[in-house]
Amino acid sequence: MSSTTPALTGTPAPSHPSLRAAALPLAALCLAFFVEMVDNTLLSIALPTIGRDLGSGTTGLQWVTGAYSLTFGGLLLTAGAAADRLGRRRVLLVGLAAFGAISAGVVLVSSSGELIALRAALGLAAAAMAPVTMSLIFRLFDDEKLRMRAITVVMVVGMSGFVLGPLLGGTALAHVSWQWLLGVNAPIALVAWLGVRYGVPADHPEGLTRDPLDLPGALWTVAAMGLGCYTLTSGVEHGWTSWVTVACALGAVVATVGFVRRERVAAHPMLDLRLLASGPARGAAITQMASSIAMASVMFALVLHFQYAYGWGPVRAGLANLPLILTMLAATPVAERLASRYGHRTACLVGAALLATSLAGMAFSVEHGYVAIAVSLVVLTVGLRIVMTICAVALVTAMPHDRTSIGAALNDTAQEVGTSLGTAVVGTAIAALVTTTLPAGVWSNALVASYFEGERATFGVLAVVVGVVATYGALSLTDSRATEDH
Repeated sequence: MSSTTPALTGTPAPSHPSLRAAALPLAALCLAFFVEMVDNTLLSIALPTIGRDLGSGTTGLQWVTGAYSLTFGGLLLTAGAAADRLGRRRVLLVGLAAFGAISAGVVLVSSSGELIALRAALGLAAAAMAPVTMSLIFRLFDDEKLRMRAITVVMVVGMSGFVLGPLLGGTALAHVSWQWLLGVNAPIALVAWLGVRYGVPADHPEGLTRDPLDLPGALWTVAAMGLGCYTLTSGVEHGWTSWVTVACALGAVVATVGFVRRERVAAHPMLDLRLLASGPARGAAITQMASSIAMASVMFALVLHFQYAYGWGPVRAGLANLPLILTMLAATPVAERLASRYGHRTACLVGAALLATSLAGMAFSVEHGYVAIAVSLVVLTVGLRIVMTICAVALVTAMPHDRTSIGAALNDTAQEVGTSLGTAVVGTAIAALVTTTLPAGVWSNALVASYFEGERATFGVLAVVVGVVATYGALSLTDSRATEDH
């Protein structure tokens, strides 16, 4: 069976024989993914300081983080579709340039409204970067094992940024102002831009689609994702029966229906829904979403667990997440061996079982100290490593050769939806089972016990839900040991 996938037919990009041979472009793509991921969490630790400096209230601070997520999630599919038409490297270069320039603009910010606008613009630039980064990785290699290893490298770097964001932010705030947390993205984006510009070959016209961009479909998907993500945020903030939450939920449903109807009748749809009717594309997206639900719920709950229930500072709490990064590195061969020996379906079923087991273990561990939590984190990370890598490969290669970026965008969209769902579930559970207001300072023994109880119930339910959803998605994958999952 050939190692060259149909997804790359007509693309004359050189095939590198090893990761070392592709060191320059791979390092550039790692930096692009890192700066996007670290920006998700870097500011979280600085929100109290920002509130004091800019005189912002709680709602304003929520929008500092929410504005980024809304524009990022809402524009992923549109950016992927544009990249398949305008050129993937070109769109990534524009995204990196915009991301760096907007980050440098933080020196001009003097109000919370200006910071919210800047964060929304950063989300837009990140949306242009995220799906293209993944699709360009596939252009560097023909060999499946090299692709999986390259994805692992990029994912580990990106996850390191996601996990270490609060740690880096807390350490930096002890020496510099909060503006540096955003401004530092500018030189990183510049280095990544240079690496992509001189290390990644330009797209060949044969590898791009000439179909016009489906603008109505793009507008529907922006509305559906934006309203859907805000519905989850509003549900936690205002309550699930508030008029704001209900109105946004109805709007998201209407926009989703409008998108589906548009794509079914469009001569040149942005996303061919037939690819999601069955097979690996649908299964990979569903399993990817389940893995993100697991990761986001654990990360969100443990931030509160370490800093409030345990009373740890941000640096110590950040270090407590190191098992996730170390395991991501140590588990590198696992996904490759499972996929090459048993195929994508069985490998992802193993990953799904590990995700469910880790969540069940977390339900037990929350009352048994950090060591027990760390063990569950290790199991979770192995499951994430297997599912995220294999599903990314399956999704991108299930797309036609001129639609790889939309496949990567679908992968990122599934992750974004899963992240929003996981965060919303934990936030709602804590509000319903524990308290609607998290008190400052050291928690009482009664509140800590109540929080542990809420965590145990939440993780127990998630273990079942994530296990069922991930298993259902994994069963739609093929037994192929290669990337030809069409």
